[in-house]
Amino acid sequence: MDIQKIISDLVSKLTGNKDLIGKFTSNPAGAIKELLGIDVDAGQIAEIVSGVTAKLGGEAGDAIKQGKSFLDKIKSLFGKK
Repeated sequence: MDIQKIISDLVSKLTGNKDLIGKFTSNPAGAIKELLGIDVDAGQIAEIVSGVTAKLGGEAGDAIKQGKSFLDKIKSLFGKK
């Protein structure tokens, strides 16, 4: 399996789509299967996630931060920190 091709294909599908980036950050294996139609073993997921986040850079980081910020706001409504 060509990991670099998988990373390139994912980056092209994820670029500019915060919903897909959110799916990818919460469930990488599920997102890979949904977007590319392939199953990836656990050992390759870390390498793929690392490669995709390196290429997407700030965009993936922004989606992760926004998700965390949103969860923090919800927790504050219920008095939890």
